[in-house]
Amino acid sequence: MSNIPKVILLLEMSHAAGRKLLRGIIRYSRLRGPWKFYRTPPFYTEESDRAKVEHLKQIDADGIIARGTSEIIATGLPAICIDIRTKIPGQPNIAGDNSAAAQMAAAHLIERGLRHFAYCGFYDIDWSVERAEYFTEYLTKAGFEVRHYRQPSSRRQRLWKNERQVLAQWLKTLPKPVGIMACNDDRAAQVAEACGIADIKVPDEIAIIGVDNDELACELCDPPLSSVAFNFERAGFEAAALLDKMMRDKKTYPETIIIKATHIVTRQSTDLLAIDDPQIADALRFIKNNARKMIQVDEIADAVALTRRVLEKRFRNKLGRSVHEEIVNVRMELVAQMLVETNMSIANIALAFGYSEINNLARCFRKVKGVNPLTFRKQFGIS
Repeated sequence: MSNIPKVILLLEMSHAAGRKLLRGIIRYSRLRGPWKFYRTPPFYTEESDRAKVEHLKQIDADGIIARGTSEIIATGLPAICIDIRTKIPGQPNIAGDNSAAAQMAAAHLIERGLRHFAYCGFYDIDWSVERAEYFTEYLTKAGFEVRHYRQPSSRRQRLWKNERQVLAQWLKTLPKPVGIMACNDDRAAQVAEACGIADIKVPDEIAIIGVDNDELACELCDPPLSSVAFNFERAGFEAAALLDKMMRDKKTYPETIIIKATHIVTRQSTDLLAIDDPQIADALRFIKNNARKMIQVDEIADAVALTRRVLEKRFRNKLGRSVHEEIVNVRMELVAQMLVETNMSIANIALAFGYSEINNLARCFRKVKGVNPLTFRKQFGIS
């Protein structure tokens, strides 16, 4: 191996996931490298993966991180494969934590007060099937039924210009209001488009949540899409570390690097409260709008013109939890987001949420997340 390792990157850069993986790989290179990177020529200069690989074979490379294809394995280079459709046996793979993502999405939709649920994905892609199974399992255990969309069998009907009508008709059959988990943000955007064709209101009739939190893709939708966020950057760092070990040891380590689901980014597509008690719905809105403040239950009772006792009783009857529990849950979700997405110190985060002592924040955070803020940041934050 040369003094400076040469690493080929065959990653999808048109989506945020690929770009974030690259940032993690670059960070590892700067800390432990340097590495010299090679990417495929632009899509308009090559016709196929095979052609791209043939071009890259001319490079005396030491390793590769790429979409999982047989052509990549055939190079004989130490390789980390990204789980695009299915994992490649005997090879190190990068794969999402589908169980956590599905559970987060299901819990989020339940918290919106929804009681009808559906899933829309691709049933010929392993990770989409896994997310469907985990989403269904979680909701079934909670006592709910999940309806599943099955894409057309013919390739012609799967062309989006044809399938969107099929999807729109399926959406019309669902009981309303309904919460839909899409396998990723692209599929969620298609669900939103089909809702427009079917004249279905989002989120009033159908609440939609995607996966990956591709901010540009989510914000381009009307309304903007809620999504489960993954820590792609950390996974990229870990993938680079494993590749470095393989290049040095000249061995293959068939490990799976898990891209961890971290939190929900809530946007307008799930910004509803499907609760048939207007005052409890108002209480939930008050909590959400004032979550950074140290609000008290009495303040909420005053805001919705109820006694504290009546508020507590009706709140628990509708949601199965106390007002105080809801306050803490909403606040700690915001704290979790700041721990993952920013480098702000935990002390400053505590101050931002009105805690005079870090220990007070840590106690509340541990109650909701099961770990203290520092451990959570180490597990899910940027490397």
